[in-house]
Amino acid sequence: MSTNLIANRDFDVLVVEDEPILAMAMELKLKKLGLNVSGIANSHDKAIMHVQNNFPDVAIIDINLNSTKTGIDVANYLWKNYNIPIIFLTSYYNDNILSKAMESEPYAYLIKPCRKEELKVAISTVMHKHQFFFKNKQLFACKKEKFIKITENLKFDRCNSELYNDNEIIKLTKNEKKLFEILSNNPGEILSFDAIFNYIWREDVYDLSKLRSLIYRLKNKLGCNPFENLYEEGYRIKLFGKNH
Repeated sequence: MSTNLIANRDFDVLVVEDEPILAMAMELKLKKLGLNVSGIANSHDKAIMHVQNNFPDVAIIDINLNSTKTGIDVANYLWKNYNIPIIFLTSYYNDNILSKAMESEPYAYLIKPCRKEELKVAISTVMHKHQFFFKNKQLFACKKEKFIKITENLKFDRCNSELYNDNEIIKLTKNEKKLFEILSNNPGEILSFDAIFNYIWREDVYDLSKLRSLIYRLKNKLGCNPFENLYEEGYRIKLFGKNH
């Protein structure tokens, strides 16, 4: 991808790094790529506070923060609560650390010190795969309603990604949760098939049959279809008692 893909976007990056020299070096690299650094945080709590006030587009996080709470803890919070894509940094490669880091579903994993070209590729990948959220990042800052009512008995908790039948939680798979998350970010609006697919699977090859199979299994589990399929356009989540 060209550098223009980066430079032509209004794009904010949070750097979470507890070594000041490395943090400043990362900031310089990002600015040379034409990106805006919304802030530098050196701890879990400062990173969370920054995100709550600034809503960056992506977070570059050092896994090994010098604290009881690691960069993985930061990443898990940012992804679960704000769907902010993650690029991890680490000073060494370790299978156990990598396995734990993957739970927060990062888009890239870079070994320090990373070269500017490696950073450019990682950022470009994030922008390409997560483009739906770049256009709609304010959705995560403006959730007015915690619950979306789908049927008389079904409701989805957008803050905790939980589906309820009356007051009982329905156990969802990871991909089922992702499906509800992305369609509930802007309830009632149609989301394209490829945007949904890229959010759930992040694969280079688009496969609509995988998405349809996921919805078919979910429909059988719930005994109803919580989504509407609009021919050749995409899906939207159903809203109980409202017409579109």
